[in-house]
This record gives sequence, structure tokens and C-alpha cells, in this order.
Amino acid sequence: MYKEVLDKITGIGLYGIVSILIFFVFFSGMLLWSLTLKKNYVSKMASLPLDGGERPDANHENINS
Repeated sequence: MYKEVLDKITGIGLYGIVSILIFFVFFSGMLLWSLTLKKNYVSKMASLPLDGGERPDANHENINS
């Protein structure tokens, strides 16, 4: 049943090609972006989850205490 429905759609082969091209362009773009990142930015982002989210220069009181 599904094969009959898909056979009646004109240009169905184009969908596969377009989806592979979109994936390849996105993946290549992300690869190029990651290769052009500066080491300083990468190390700063890598340490973010470990620093507790508090800036040393922040002048606010802790609401929970």
C-alpha cells in the first residue's frame, strides 16, 4: 500500500537527494565552524559547567541564604 502511494508522488527521488545534501551542508558547516574556533573560546566554554555559574565580580546577594 505504501509503495503504491509513494510511486504516485512525482519527484519522490528528489526528496532523498535533497535531505542528504542538507545533512552534508549542515555537517560540513559545523565542522568548519568548530575548526575555526579560537582555543581561548573553547577553553572558556569547556570550563563553564564547572565554575558554578557565578562571576567573581557579581555584586548580588544570595537569595537562598
